Parts: sequence; C-alpha cells; structure tokens
Amino acid sequence: MTKLPRHIAIIMDGNGRWAREKNLPKIMGHRRGVEIVDRTVESCAKLGIGYLTLYTFSTENWKRSGEEVSALMKLLEQAVKDRAQKLKENNIRFNVIGQLEKLPKQLVSGLESLIEDTSGNSGMVLSLALSYSGRQEIVDAVKKICTDYEGKGRDVSSLDEENFGKYLYTSGLPDPDLMIRTSGEMRISNFLLWQLAYSEFYVTDTLWPDFDESELNKALEAYSRRDRRFGE
Repeated sequence: MTKLPRHIAIIMDGNGRWAREKNLPKIMGHRRGVEIVDRTVESCAKLGIGYLTLYTFSTENWKRSGEEVSALMKLLEQAVKDRAQKLKENNIRFNVIGQLEKLPKQLVSGLESLIEDTSGNSGMVLSLALSYSGRQEIVDAVKKICTDYEGKGRDVSSLDEENFGKYLYTSGLPDPDLMIRTSGEMRISNFLLWQLAYSEFYVTDTLWPDFDESELNKALEAYSRRDRRFGE
C-alpha cells in the first residue's frame, strides 16, 4: 500500500449478532470484540497509523437492558486494567472522548489513570468514544463557545471552522481520513458528525468479532485507491 490514512475511525458493530449466530450469550460477543480491539490496535500501531478512534459505547447504548449495560461497564473496566501495561510498553497514548460523567465512577477513575500514565507516550493515539453522541458533542461545543466568547467580550463573527474544532471533544486530533464500519450497516450512527465531513468510508459485511488483520488490510487497500477530493 502506497498511501495509508493518518487517522482511522471505526464503528465496531456486530458483537450481538455474532453471538446470536453461534447461540452464545451476547456478552460473549462483546468479549470477543475486546480481543479484536487488541489485535486491531496492535496492527495499526505496527503499520504506523497515527490515530485510531473506536466507537465503543454510544449515548444510545444506555437504552439497552440494565443487565447488558452493567456487563459492558464491568468488561470495559477490566479491559482498561488488563491492557494498561501493554499500552505503555507499546508507546501508545490513550484518550477518551464523550460524556465521562455518565460512566461509573470506578471506570472513570481507571480511564483517567490510564490517560495520565500514557500521556508521555509518543506513538499512536488510541481514542475510545464512550457515552458518546456526535450531536451532543456539537451542542456542548456551542455552549462552551457562548460562555467563552461572552466572558471574554469576543465577537462571535470571528469564529471559523478551525476555531470551532477546538471546542469539540476531539480537540487536538486530526479529522479521520478513513471511517470503517463493520456488519454492513450503511449509517454513521451519530458518530463524529463534524469530523467525518470529508472522510473516506469503508463498509464491510464482516461482523466486528470476525474483523481480523486481513479485513483491516482490505479496508486500507481500498483507501489507498481512493482519490480524496475534500468536497471539490
């Protein structure tokens, strides 16, 4: 591949469907999904991808059964603990975007510790979108802008796209070059609505628990053949 994306964003879809097809409890699909996250992070880091953002838990996911949400939170908490050392050893910087205040306090504590512990790393930036909503992100940005501009007596007419981006959860991150969605669904599900404006999309019918290195390479090969026009 002659051209690799600097930033990949992934909508990891299909854990539940994968479990149903195998007559397994849904949580087994999520556990398998965590294993695929490990492999994907490792593959992207080895390839020299600068940024990887994973849609892990949306605000809409809170509407799932209390039993499933509780199991997911515990799985996330354990995953953060188990992988802390590996991220540090592989020079990966950890980041989270979303409404963290809605997450369990113990999980937030683990996430914040991992962010701090890997803050000095200079390799790939791994961002998890947790309790995330693209629309809410934009609303929150507007609120911050109103407060900031009014407090400093600034003229809002000076606001441009670049400055607006600084108020988003993803401030400091480049926009994704490539967005991958698994399970064949043709929608972005309230993910990075502002940031995906000029991203290249790649949708595969493969369910997330079956998304291996060969599937990642297919997405990257497809991206390398794209002629990016940024709306022109």
